[in-house]
Amino acid sequence: MQVTRNKIATTAGPSEWFTGTVYIDAVAMPSGDARLSASSVHFTPGARTAWHTHPNGQTIFVTEGVGLAQRRNGPIEVIRPGDRVFFDPGEDHWHGAAPTRFMTHLAMLDVDEKGKSATWGEHVSDAEYAAAPAIEEG
Repeated sequence: MQVTRNKIATTAGPSEWFTGTVYIDAVAMPSGDARLSASSVHFTPGARTAWHTHPNGQTIFVTEGVGLAQRRNGPIEVIRPGDRVFFDPGEDHWHGAAPTRFMTHLAMLDVDEKGKSATWGEHVSDAEYAAAPAIEEG
């Protein structure tokens, strides 16, 4: 058993990977033979990832707020606390907050044998983002 005290500062999501303001808190970092990477990702309203893929897939678990997720050429899905989304290895996708809501999710994945977690693509355009369904409150 290993206890790691929280000494890692919250970091801002890099503009190459995100549109809008995003904050990331590390939860698990690969080390030794362990390949798990996990982060708590906090999206402000309208913030979102760029299109990207993961070599071994990714699971996100929404912990608060209302968000959106889409795989390439698929419908935009509204996601809420308790929802889990799995993206297949190599599946091009994006995820982020709804236009008027914050959203936080736990992002979990296994890095590949070289330690790579993602391949980043172009930013999700405003037109692509605006195609989201209306958010029903309640």
